[in-house]
Amino acid sequence: MTSSIPPTLKDKTALVTGAGSGIGRATAIRFAEAGARVALLGRTLGELEETMARIGGGAGGHLTLVADIGEESQMEAAFTKLKQHWEHLDILVANAGINGVWAPLEALEVEEWDTTMRVNLRGTFLTVKEALPLMKQRGASVVVVSSINGTRVFSNSGATAYACSKAAQVAFTKMIALELAKDRVRVNVVCPGAIKTSIEDSTERRSLDDLHLPVEFPEGDVPLTGGGPGEARQVAEVIAFLASDAAALVTGTEVYIEGAQSLLQG
Repeated sequence: MTSSIPPTLKDKTALVTGAGSGIGRATAIRFAEAGARVALLGRTLGELEETMARIGGGAGGHLTLVADIGEESQMEAAFTKLKQHWEHLDILVANAGINGVWAPLEALEVEEWDTTMRVNLRGTFLTVKEALPLMKQRGASVVVVSSINGTRVFSNSGATAYACSKAAQVAFTKMIALELAKDRVRVNVVCPGAIKTSIEDSTERRSLDDLHLPVEFPEGDVPLTGGGPGEARQVAEVIAFLASDAAALVTGTEVYIEGAQSLLQG
């Protein structure tokens, strides 16, 4: 079902990381519907091609960029390619991320902690840093995709590395929102709750049976939906608003997209 929001992204250029699935794919589709040219960045070409097919292929000026967001050389190469096609970037969505390993602190290996931080936090840093020369050309909107974990919810025991990376993304957003305001670059962060995506595929859970506190929500933990998770498309709609000129005075703001889940579960 197409949104009733007017297509306010006509002639805009947008880059979405993690565009091969979930929130990234839904956002890329929404942007294309709204008239934007979209660059799809991810690690798996096949997934990006599936998204590209959904937004109408490259005929609309869309691009695919294959890179690991945590690798500086790969991100530099991806943005070199992007600059060959576009002289400016109007919208950046730093969405790519992993859940990583969820385990008790004493069972969490250092390299597992580092992997989560490398993808979620270093990846966000590299994405925004590499995009800056293109975004400063005429101003831009950045949307970072964080989570309710580490920002409002702290009851998912074992998710320490993930929660810390997501909390850091919120701090990163607010720091650079002030720094980049003079360049007319707006920076906001969305914090989704339970959303139907494939991020669980990147989650490893170990030794959690005796770790969680005895808290149960028998009617489901998302009050607004009657208990079930939200849809990636619903997150994409909020991102589209923040990316548009309708949010021209909104920066340094965190937006929770979770149907009151964090108010119940936090």
